[in-house]
Amino acid sequence: MSELDAKSVVVGVNGSAAAVNAAKWAVDEAIGRQLPLRLVYVTARPHDAATPPSDWEIERGEMALSQAQSAVLSERKPVEIETAILSGDPAQVLIDESLGAALVCVGTSRRGWASDGLLGPTAAGLVARAHCPVAIIRTDPDGSPTQLGVISVVLNDEPDNDEVVRTAMEEGRRRRAIVRQIDRRLNSWVRRYPDVHVETVAAGTGAKYGERRGSAIELAVVGSADAGEIAGLVTPNCHPIVGYPDCSVLVVRH
Repeated sequence: MSELDAKSVVVGVNGSAAAVNAAKWAVDEAIGRQLPLRLVYVTARPHDAATPPSDWEIERGEMALSQAQSAVLSERKPVEIETAILSGDPAQVLIDESLGAALVCVGTSRRGWASDGLLGPTAAGLVARAHCPVAIIRTDPDGSPTQLGVISVVLNDEPDNDEVVRTAMEEGRRRRAIVRQIDRRLNSWVRRYPDVHVETVAAGTGAKYGERRGSAIELAVVGSADAGEIAGLVTPNCHPIVGYPDCSVLVVRH
């Protein structure tokens, strides 16, 4: 599905601070695309389970959605909000939602050197199998949103790289952020986006993980080749974008 045919920007909500931060992050995505922001809570069920959610589970979902909706409204931005409570495997439900979405967004905490990987199962499933771009928005350990910083992207010879770079430049424009391009082919993109501040760095020499506000990577924009590998990564810094993927990540898909 093209973005022109998409019905909404979807955010997975589970009652956590990370999900609330993801919902707030996604507001500008929905406004920029002139689409509703769809907040989705999933009551976990095996694929073949016939038992409907209990009243308690429904109430918990309503509370989580209300919390996220209030946070979105506190941004005081003109965004239309939809909410839904669905049942099933959380990753699969959001993958199904991606069929009608311009973007699916989920929140997760920074994981550092995690023995079970840098992504949880829902985020890993989305990155591997979603039908639209996926944003994994990181939250600091104390529950606060990660601070505004640099948007980083690698220019390479992958078939979808023009779309990946275009997306990074659009994010820079949308969030008034610096875009750090890691490549040698730069001039054409500077000409197309004269209003976006662009930095050029050699691969592996980007801002180091944890640097001061304004220098640390806020969002890494990557394409399909990286999507196939991200779920299996267990340590950061295995990529030209320093700190990736233990930062927020936007995976571009056609």
